This record gives sequence, structure tokens and C-alpha cells, in this order.
Amino acid sequence: MAARGWRPAAAAIAAARPGGGGAGGGPGPGPASEPAPETAPEPAAPATAALYVHYVVPAVDEAAVRACLVREARTLLHLSQVRSVTSIFFGGGTPSLASPHTVAAVLEAVAGAAHLPAAAEVTLEANPSSAGTPHLAGFRAAGVNRLSIGVQSLDDTELRLLGREHTAAEARGAVEAARGLFPGRTSIDLLFGLPGQSRGAWARGLEAALGLCDDHVSLYQLTLERGTVLAAQVWGGALPAPPQDLLADMYQTARTMLVAAGFRHYEVSNFARKGAVSTHNLSYWRAEQYIGVGPGAHGRFVPRGEGGRSREARVQTLEPDAWMREVQSRGHGTRRRVVLSPLQQLEEVLALGLRTDEGITHERWGHFSPHLSLEAVFGAPGEAKDLQQQGWLLLDGGGLRCTREGLALLDSLLPDLLCQLQRRWALPAAPAHPGRGAAPGCGSGAPRRSPTGDRAGGEPAGRTGRAGVVSGGSGE
Repeated sequence: MAARGWRPAAAAIAAARPGGGGAGGGPGPGPASEPAPETAPEPAAPATAALYVHYVVPAVDEAAVRACLVREARTLLHLSQVRSVTSIFFGGGTPSLASPHTVAAVLEAVAGAAHLPAAAEVTLEANPSSAGTPHLAGFRAAGVNRLSIGVQSLDDTELRLLGREHTAAEARGAVEAARGLFPGRTSIDLLFGLPGQSRGAWARGLEAALGLCDDHVSLYQLTLERGTVLAAQVWGGALPAPPQDLLADMYQTARTMLVAAGFRHYEVSNFARKGAVSTHNLSYWRAEQYIGVGPGAHGRFVPRGEGGRSREARVQTLEPDAWMREVQSRGHGTRRRVVLSPLQQLEEVLALGLRTDEGITHERWGHFSPHLSLEAVFGAPGEAKDLQQQGWLLLDGGGLRCTREGLALLDSLLPDLLCQLQRRWALPAAPAHPGRGAAPGCGSGAPRRSPTGDRAGGEPAGRTGRAGVVSGGSGE
């Protein structure tokens, strides 16, 4: 979801709260002006975190942006008192337009402020039009060991519709170059649900991608952004919007084809084979700490360096020039910070953890809720029991997770599960009442048929295409 926000999770959480409250487009908590929620100290844990770096093409010289990224990374690592950085992701849709020197400088700063293991995953998002072999080789020399390429489509007509600058031939060339330099560690992004796209056309495109790809594929349903040409064309009726049943069919077709090709469907939008999962993305979905660096980046960490004991949701200033001025004046560009209450943290654990095939383990839940177990919340009669009986959800010794069928319906399942959590949280000393009705704003009903339901999860929602295309964010 990550450094640029977990919008799908935030939206699901907000929708389930009485009155539909929540953070709008932000990550979970409400505006900073709201009263501080009940807080609890973050349980003792290894001082580790993932790091997300949001790079934007500078309007000024790149050296100034580089200096600010380095300074902010050092400042926030010191503030978090993180001892080890588990992974780094350079995102935002344009980091491949940066020079390898900028990437190397950030990695050097991180290694100087905390331990950066030699085997740590370091991913760079790349546009096919800026992913030639010499440039990619420079990133590899700088320390990048994994690439995420925004292919989107291997059809030139579809790419023109999306307003992409690259051609299908350039996309193929970029993936081939990347696989040569980063064998087994190259991911591609693909979009479905384009205006006028048929299930057959999508299947043929995916078949072509399977003949090209490495061992990681991310699939995202096209999202339209208000104020863009493509959105206006679709909403104005000039281009057809695909019906929900077709979107669901496209998603199921892709799942079937990818699994048949040996891929593990390890997260709603992500598929990997030969163990090539994104460890950085998994850190988001497992609700681990992460630090967001750069304009508009989001983070979740405990600011122990200033005496903090509870996890905060942090957002960096979005406008690049303003962000740079703030970093130059005070070391970082944090625009908004909100302490997350224990319930808000559990809501995120639930909404993000259920996106994965592993779900939420008892151990992970216990880290955030030592006094209220998964079984106590979701094992009692209620929505979760109903979903288990319908074959959408599992609760066993491994924890709480969706079935294969339930994973495709997650956006429909989450509101009821979040309501059950909120209801149970309000009665911490009593068992869930079998006959208790839904909390205000909570309703139950049969899950609707749905595709992935959102753009992506977990990783930064950074890659934004032309003509109102949001490609699922996160690069994964």
C-alpha cells in the first residue's frame, strides 16, 4: 500500500465505522486536529523497519533533491531509533528517471544510520521508456537488486488509450534487459478493466505477458482519477465502463492462468513463483514498521527518539518544493502525524493481513492485542462465523485468513469483520454476545461478486499513469 498510503484499507475501515468516518484518502486515522485517541505503548519488538523512498522528477537540479532525500532519511531513522532496515523500495512512478548516484547516496545514508543487511531487498520502480540496459546496470551497481516495471499492457492500442509514453516493444525490451541484470528478481505490473477491453483480449494479453515475465506479476484493476481525460471520457459516456461481472471474470481468468503457470497467489493483487515474493510488500501487509521518505510519502513507526511509545501514522508534505524547504529547515518534511489507537492498529492489521494467503497469524495479532485473541474476537458467533460457514473465511491454529474464494471477495467481507472487531473491542471484559446486533453503521449481507476491489495494497500508491490511470500503486 505504504509509503503513499493504504487507501484501500483506509477506505474499508472508514466505511465500517459508524457514520462512515475515517481518513478520507489518507491512512486510517482522522485529521490531526481531532482529539487524540486512546493510545497504548508499542509492544517491545526488534527495532527494525522497511524504508520507502518516494522520488519525483525535480523541477530544480537533482542534486538538491538528492541532498533532501539523504537528510530526511537520516533524520527519520534517528527519530525512529531503528537499528536495522529490512528492505528499501524506491517508488513514486519515476525513480528510474533519477541518476544511479541518487540511489547510491540514499543507500549509503541508510547504511550509515542503521544496519542495512547485504541481502536486504532493494527495489526500484522503472518505466519501460527509461529502463535501458546501461541505466539499469548503473542502478545495479548502486545497490538495487530488484526491479518493478510498469508494463501495464503489451498492446500498443491499449497503451495509447492509457496515455503511456512507452510502446509494447519498449516494454518487452525493458523486461528482457531487466531479467538479464536481475534474474529472478524482476516484477511486472499489468492493468485490466480498460474501457472496451474484453475478457478474451485480457486473456491474450496475459498469455503474452506470461511468455515474457520473470517470477513476479502484479495485477491491478484500472482506476480513474477525477479531472483527467480518460475519466471524463468514461464518465461522459464516450468510452464504455466495464461491468462488475466482467471485471470479476477478468480477475478470475488471471488467477487461473497464473496459478496454472506455477505462480502462488500470495496477495490479492500479487503473484510469485520460485519464492520470488516481495519481502518489502509483505512488511506492509504484516503491519510492520515502515518509514516514508520523500514528497507525499507515508509511514508507520514509533518515534522513540523523541520519547514516543506508540505507533504513529505520518505523512510527508506532498508538494515537492515545499517538502524541500521543510527538509532544509528542520531535517524532515513531516506534514501530518497522528497517534494510532490500539483499535486503529488492529483495524489495519485485519484489513491488510487478510489481503494475503497467509492471513493473520495468532502471533502477529497477539503482538498488537495481547489481551484479546483472534479466537475471542472472531471465534464467537457473529459475522466471522457466518463467513466461515459460507466458505469465505478460515480460523484455525494458523490464524485468520480468507479461502481462495473469499480472497476475491475481500472488499465485501471486510466491513462486517471490522464491525465485529469494533463491537468486541467495546466489551473487552465480556465474551461476544451471541445475539448482539450490528453496531451503528455496520450491516451484514451476502458478499457480492467482485474483482480485486481496489488498486493494490500494501505498497506505496505511487505509480500514476497519464490520462487518469492509477496502476495499483506500490509497484507490486
